[in-house]
Amino acid sequence: MSPVAGIVRNALRSRLVRTVTALVVLAAGATAWWLATPGGVPYPTGTFGMATGSAGGVYALYGQLLKPAVQQEIPGVKLRLDPTAGGPQNLQRIVAGQDDFGIATADAIAHFTAPGATQLRALGRLYDDYVQLVVPSDSPIETVADLRGKRVGVGQADSGVALIAGGVLQVAGLDPARGDLTPLPLGIDDSATQLREGHIDAFFWSGGLPSSAVTTLSKQMKVRLIPLGQLSAAMDTLAGQEDPDAREVQIYRSSTVPTSAYPEMSPYSAVQTLAVANMMVTRADVPAGLVQRMTGVLIDSRDSIGEQVHPAQMVDIRSAIYTDPLPLAEGARRYYVSVKP
Repeated sequence: MSPVAGIVRNALRSRLVRTVTALVVLAAGATAWWLATPGGVPYPTGTFGMATGSAGGVYALYGQLLKPAVQQEIPGVKLRLDPTAGGPQNLQRIVAGQDDFGIATADAIAHFTAPGATQLRALGRLYDDYVQLVVPSDSPIETVADLRGKRVGVGQADSGVALIAGGVLQVAGLDPARGDLTPLPLGIDDSATQLREGHIDAFFWSGGLPSSAVTTLSKQMKVRLIPLGQLSAAMDTLAGQEDPDAREVQIYRSSTVPTSAYPEMSPYSAVQTLAVANMMVTRADVPAGLVQRMTGVLIDSRDSIGEQVHPAQMVDIRSAIYTDPLPLAEGARRYYVSVKP
């Protein structure tokens, strides 16, 4: 054999050895990754988006506290938080692929008919939002009907607040388009500021209890809540008229804002209002392993998040599976089956 041929043969042999060695290392690494995955649940790593909500609201704070829990409990996964106007916009971003997760209320889900809506899935039911119609304590407004002729913050466009405020006004016989009142598309922080400065007479907000912006406002001026609980049946009827799929689902119910939610309010008393469930939402094509792990973090982080976001204390594995009007995501179903006693 010529010296040149020997050199070529040795080079090829060396390359073959390196290639085989690399494949063995890769295979071993892959096996280790699968074995190292807690619970044996494989999932993709990288950055995934979560649509939250407006500053001062519970969605935003919930996302801020959930982010480090996700990154600690799901190695290799980073959660990007995207501020939004609220639930309806969150759903739009999820079906458009701009985000992978987001929170939305049951009524926003029931009314959502954009292309791709059938691909929405739920990780679980989280907690209830409470509709809060806030007025100064010395205001003559006692009922929704008294908003006639008033300047009212009705929530930002594409927000759950705007959706529910529109329904409340409708069942009360008020139509902003007819000039019955002056609606202003304000988020919670702007609404609180405008009410404090006397530029508006009332504002709607829908969020968990307590909502930080309302708490802060109640310490800056005397405010109270208008009772809305008596409208629950009419609101459910309206939801069924607008969305036939919602006719067999209770979207709204009457519930109580306890005195402990806002102890600075005046008068200091419990108020009956509307409540609507919140869901953590994803898409059917988001990998089931990631969804399964995310569902576990939602349940396991309840107590730690609940120390700052009191509504999170209501997250319960027994009620989390009731996600009407959305079906459970496959990964979420696997999680609940895996932890079933």
